Amino acid sequence: MPASLTVAVAQPVCEEPGRPDTVSGNAARHAAAVREAGARLVVFPELSLTGYDLTAPALDPADARLSPLIAACAETGATALAGAPAADADGREYIVTMAVTGEGVSVVYRKMRLHGEELNRFTAGDAPVVLELDGVRLGLAICADAADPTHAEETAALGIDAYVASTLYGPSPESAARRDEHLGARAAAHGVWSVLSTSAGASGDFPATSGGSGFWAPGGAPVAQAGTAPGGLVRAELP
Repeated sequence: MPASLTVAVAQPVCEEPGRPDTVSGNAARHAAAVREAGARLVVFPELSLTGYDLTAPALDPADARLSPLIAACAETGATALAGAPAADADGREYIVTMAVTGEGVSVVYRKMRLHGEELNRFTAGDAPVVLELDGVRLGLAICADAADPTHAEETAALGIDAYVASTLYGPSPESAARRDEHLGARAAAHGVWSVLSTSAGASGDFPATSGGSGFWAPGGAPVAQAGTAPGGLVRAELP
């Protein structure tokens, strides 16, 4: 049986898009959240390091602006999952999840279900991904991935203990209801934990987003959930 895993989901305040210090400011807030969380895994929203700004330059995992986040992970023993645009060596660009540890940063997942204006710039990832941490198998998702039940099916087929989504939902009650339905349904359909980090407050092109990051137990029942304000952080132990 896999070990238990302490997980935190964060919805930090997001810096204004397009400024020279946007990534630096967001990385500093990510680092503060990692230290506050005291968790083995800390999950951040979609495009958390740039905000949902589809014009933001691709972020190199070796970028020195990520050093404070690497240092926070080194101090706490955490792995952080953060979002950014990134480019492959062939020039194709993706919306990605980066795994940050005390050793550095790597791209671990590329968003598969692109939508809207994302299709004008980004390439869709070609395969689901499972990240194993301390014996716990984490299926990764980014935003519209989690809205499509076939993505969870493809990911769960690889064998997972939790479905971990980094997302952004609009601020309307209807969007919040979809958010909760999506994550609860994935947990119920596959008998796994659903873990959600989603934006709160402004993020890039969005002046407001839903908040409500949280956890759903196998079977679909909500266990813990943040409020609508940016800066929230919620923890749970995944047994």
